[in-house]
Amino acid sequence: MTAEKEATETTDTRGARRRIVGIVTSDKMDKTVVVMVERRVKNRKFHKYVTERVKFKAHDELNAMKIGDRVEIIESRPLSRTKRWRVTRLVERPQEV
Repeated sequence: MTAEKEATETTDTRGARRRIVGIVTSDKMDKTVVVMVERRVKNRKFHKYVTERVKFKAHDELNAMKIGDRVEIIESRPLSRTKRWRVTRLVERPQEV
């Protein structure tokens, strides 16, 4: 019963964590992948839609993700100087030719 209580407390106290889906652009580092997220944002002045790209470094414990994979990342505590995200799941792997 205490394990259930602890699990619910940690999820409640941590609050809502952001989840983002992006594409892995680099897997050269150990236990780290670079994930590029694209968003379509409307420009306030010209009222045109612009593609905004942001790169996040995410923790990949098993080194399982490869370049081109679509993954979901979640916000976490700082793991290193630039790493603030963790890979939660593989959404889609591209088909090989």
